[in-house]
Formats: sequence, C-alpha cells, structure tokens
Amino acid sequence: MTRTHTRTSPGLRTRHRRSALRTAAFMSPWLIGFAVFFAYPLLSTAYFSLTKYDGFRRPVFNGLENWNYVFSDYPLFWPAMRNTLWLVVVMVSCRVVFGLGIGLLITKIKTGAGVFRTLFYLPYLAPPVAATLAFVFLLNPGTGPVNTLLDAVGLPTPGWFTDADWSKPALTALAVWGVGDLMVIFMAALLDVPKEQYEAAELDGAGAWARFRHITLPNISPIILFAVVTGVIQAMQYYTQPLVAGKVAGGVIGGSGQQFEPGYPDKSTLTLPQLVHNLGFQRFDYGTACVVALVLFALSMAFTALLMRRRGGLIGAGE
Repeated sequence: MTRTHTRTSPGLRTRHRRSALRTAAFMSPWLIGFAVFFAYPLLSTAYFSLTKYDGFRRPVFNGLENWNYVFSDYPLFWPAMRNTLWLVVVMVSCRVVFGLGIGLLITKIKTGAGVFRTLFYLPYLAPPVAATLAFVFLLNPGTGPVNTLLDAVGLPTPGWFTDADWSKPALTALAVWGVGDLMVIFMAALLDVPKEQYEAAELDGAGAWARFRHITLPNISPIILFAVVTGVIQAMQYYTQPLVAGKVAGGVIGGSGQQFEPGYPDKSTLTLPQLVHNLGFQRFDYGTACVVALVLFALSMAFTALLMRRRGGLIGAGE
C-alpha cells in the first residue's frame, strides 16, 4: 500500500498564521473585557475565599476554614439560601406566568390597547427603593389601605412585611407588580406567531386552549426560556427590595455606616447577596464574603445549565 504524505507549504502556514492573528485582533476587545471583568475577578474571588482578608492587611492563606465556617457554623447562610431558592422558584414563576397572561390579554384587546400597555408598563419604571417603600406603607398591617380594605370585607389581614410567613409573598407581589418588562417581551413574541397556524387550527376545530398549547407555546418557547433564565439570574441578585423592606418594616432608619443585621422579620427577607454585602463591606470579612459569592455564582450557573438542558420541557406538553 502506498502511503501519501501531505506537507503544508511554508506559504500556506504563513497565511494560516496571519488569519489566526487577524481573528485574534478582531476578538481582542471581547478577550480583554472577558479577562479583566470576568476571569480575573472570578479567580481573585476563588483565591480570597481561601484566605483571611479584611481589605487592609495582606491576605493570609487559611485553606478551607472559610468554607467550613459558612457551611457549618455561620447561622445566617442556610436561611439566606432557603429564601433565595424560594424566590427563584416562586417569584420567577409568578412573574413569567403573569407577564405572559398580561401579554396575551393586551394582544386580544381591540380598543385602547396602547393605554393598557402603558398602564401595565409604568410600574416597571418605578425606582426599586421608591416602589418598595410604597409597598411597605400600602401593606402596613395596622394602617395600610390593603389591610383596611380586607378587614372591611371580612377577610384575614396578614402581617405582610412584619410577618415571617408573609414577607416573601409580599416581595413576590412587588415583583409581579413591576412585570411590565416581561409583558413587552411576550407581546412582541405573541404578535410574531404566524396567524396562518391559528387559522388552520380553527378550521380543524381546535379550541382556545388547544391553540395556545399546540401553537402559541411552541412558537414562543425561546422567549419563555429567555424570561426564565434572566429571571433566575435577577432573583439570584435580589438585594435592594428585601433589604429596604426589612429595614423600613423593622423601623431601622439610619445613615451610612450603621451596623444593621439584615433579614427582618426573623431572617425571612435575608438573601445571599445581602450576606455578601454584610460580610464584605460591613464586617470586612472578605474571605467569607467570597465564599458566599462563589456559592451564588455556582447556583446561577447550575440553574442556567439545567434550564438550557431541559428547555424542551417548557413546551413538552405542546408537542
């Protein structure tokens, strides 16, 4: 058998090298940004999680001591973990369902759709702190108009932000109130569904639910996946609203530098991002704060990977 040897000419190798350098030059802005704003901070966080570091003195390597402390001895970690996971599952699900429902409703309105679209979108533009303050006062268990109305019709009056059992549902209601961003995204996706498919389904005798299940859901499934993934990431970064709600409901009004233990009432509004801020910028325990930050990063990656792998489950019923 004759074996043929192919040798690359020097000119071809030079052209390949120039092409690779040209490609690297075009990618250099992204590569530099990735290295400076992602890779370096991530590696630094991993390093500092293995050290005793207060931000002033040089870090001292202490192995897995910070990790053991967070998972075994830190009393606030597991309540914050449970609250964060609760918000990821419940709050994200409610926002997606309500955003899709409002989007469907407005696409069916024949008259005044622009007015309703504006009314539903305006709450999303409210600053997070102002919206949280408004909700805390509206849901005040003693003087708030919501409980006053519930009491007037003979319904139970929850404690909302002052009750550990109702604080997370109250935060979920606040998040659903500002669902205008998802409404706009779902409206654009719904209006892009081919009308010919609906017409063909109606000719075959398909009802409203069958059309939604077998036509609408499969067509907008990428948008649903996008909404869920971005919602999970936002829930993992949920910091301002629970912190402000806990402070105001607990009567803690103070300036900068005041020591405040987040999570009122009874650690029910405590989230992992609050722990990162509390440990790193109030207690100057950067090593432990980096451990919590890495846990948060790992959870975000795990949820995203799971959703991307099982994205077919979002429309499995419609296929």
